[in-house]
Amino acid sequence: MSQVTHKTKAVVLRTVKYGETSIISTLYTELFGIQSYIVKGVRQVSKKSQGKSSYFQPGAILQLEAYHNELKNLQFIKDFQWDYLYEQVFFDVVKNAVAVYMIELLQHSLKQPEANPELFYLITDSLKQLDKGDNALAANLPLYFILHLASESGFQLHGSYSKQTPVLDLQEGQFVNEIPNHPHYISGETAAVVHKINSINFYEDLSSIPLTRYTRRPLLEGLQQYLALHIPDFGEMRSLAVLQEVLG
Repeated sequence: MSQVTHKTKAVVLRTVKYGETSIISTLYTELFGIQSYIVKGVRQVSKKSQGKSSYFQPGAILQLEAYHNELKNLQFIKDFQWDYLYEQVFFDVVKNAVAVYMIELLQHSLKQPEANPELFYLITDSLKQLDKGDNALAANLPLYFILHLASESGFQLHGSYSKQTPVLDLQEGQFVNEIPNHPHYISGETAAVVHKINSINFYEDLSSIPLTRYTRRPLLEGLQQYLALHIPDFGEMRSLAVLQEVLG
């Protein structure tokens, strides 16, 4: 009896070498959520395999034809091709640092294999907008992405910034009227920026939110902490320091 294959889009999260010529790649797929696949022969030194391993760089958006067995931890890919070919993300220093950071956020946040199409669209749309957008959009995109990743993970922010509620309590995930009795909060102008970014309807609007490094740095750290407070075993992010350095 022949195995059934499925066509699905996927974003590459992590790839490691396997054996002499193959790789194991962890992908976030539209149909099955997070899955690991053996991809045979892509590291062979031959005309047929040349450049094939580059498809599995973290952040790549692919179209797959793959076998799927619910009982197995490792799946097999029959065929793959680009679903979206980046013009800048793999080559531009700033955009690459943003993409690497976003992918590491996903590595730390995605714990269960089940599919979430809305989350898949958020990931792919954000990466495509990063590729097309200007540097101001790229610099602010991680903030937008964290807020919407949190929302898709089931803990969106509640309330809004105002004179009455000028503090964002990261532990409770809501805007409140006074500083809480724990250290996990953002207040004042920084909290106002969170509300502004959380309220935009179009990616392009990120370009029109001017932030200095002195505002963006604590914002990124605070919102990353928000994820860490709500996702068990979130762990330490290695790419944050690199991103902060690149963004200046």
